[in-house]
Amino acid sequence: MGTPQERRRVASRLRLRRQRRLAALTALVTIVVVVVIASLGGGSSRSHRATPRAKTVVSGGPLAPASVGGLPALWAPQNVVGIQPGTAAAYEAASKLPGPAGYILIADRGNNRILVIGPQGKTVFLDPTPADIAAGRRLIYNDDTFVEPGGRALIANEEDNHAIVEVGITDHSLKVLFGHPGELGAGATHLHTPDDAYALPDGSFTVADAYNCRILFVKAGRILHEYGKAEVCRHDPPRYFGAVNGDTPVPGGGVLVSEIPGNWIDEIGPEGRLVFSVRAPVSYPSDPQPLPGGRVLLADYANPGHILIINHAGKVLWRYGPTQGQGRLDHPSLAMGLPNGDIAVNDDYRDRVLVIDPRTNRIVWKYGHTDMPGTAYGYLNTPDGMDFIPAAPNGIPDYAAVVHP
Repeated sequence: MGTPQERRRVASRLRLRRQRRLAALTALVTIVVVVVIASLGGGSSRSHRATPRAKTVVSGGPLAPASVGGLPALWAPQNVVGIQPGTAAAYEAASKLPGPAGYILIADRGNNRILVIGPQGKTVFLDPTPADIAAGRRLIYNDDTFVEPGGRALIANEEDNHAIVEVGITDHSLKVLFGHPGELGAGATHLHTPDDAYALPDGSFTVADAYNCRILFVKAGRILHEYGKAEVCRHDPPRYFGAVNGDTPVPGGGVLVSEIPGNWIDEIGPEGRLVFSVRAPVSYPSDPQPLPGGRVLLADYANPGHILIINHAGKVLWRYGPTQGQGRLDHPSLAMGLPNGDIAVNDDYRDRVLVIDPRTNRIVWKYGHTDMPGTAYGYLNTPDGMDFIPAAPNGIPDYAAVVHP
């Protein structure tokens, strides 16, 4: 065994070896952690041709923090309108995908068309097609466009054509639901610059009749009830409104309204009573979307534009709004939460649709060529509406699973 002095030297060498091995192992673990964090962080913007890298989303970020239930809260039955049988599974699968997390429907207003775009930028639906146009089926200034409950048709407001239309997804049928195309007016049959037509599960739809300063609920061509009064434009909800440009349905039968004058956001409950009214800290509030936990996602339709999450007191909880460069927004009209915690944005006057990761405030997906309107593949012209469509298990758009907001 050697002398005590020799034994001490052997023990010392063994301790030194163990310390070196431990240090080497620690360094290796550190390198692995750094690489993993860097790979998850994301950085560069992806064009519509890029193939997104796979990632697992573990946090809802500003859109759906743990305090409100995380990502599942975004499509929980109590937080959406018209839950569908396939919603939960389809949206849960989408929550694990990067970028657009599925398909994005785009109302390409300046081109008078509707597109559905896949994650890699492939067009999987186009209306009208050349055959539709030859048959006399045309869209005119189609603005916000949404999937109807059940997934068989789309509803669109032709803003400057003063009409609400329905487009069949399978057969491309085109039907006027309300209004007189090309004729603005008030009263029981006309519209004046309609905005945001949403189909509801009972077969009715709601629409912001913008410059008649009223919110309508319509079924079978007849106004069932309304908030505000045609051509009486002042802020006194729900009796009267200023010019309105948003009427997002909320669970239980209420509606979230944006008034342009005064920058008001108002929620009207199912009984027709005012739930809250707040001045949004923006210059032009556009299309507010309710979020879990008493929060609101909205766009500031300005240049430079902004996207915000606020609470019912108007406090800003999150904001995106670079003043220059590729990140600058020019009159964004709609911000829409995605199941993975990212936010899709119509950047109207820069001719593109973006997906922004609010955890990093970086653009992670884009469709359209910035500041270059066009009709060719990959181009848009003043996109002014969109909807999210999850993928079915076979990879095609699952229109039947779509819910709002």
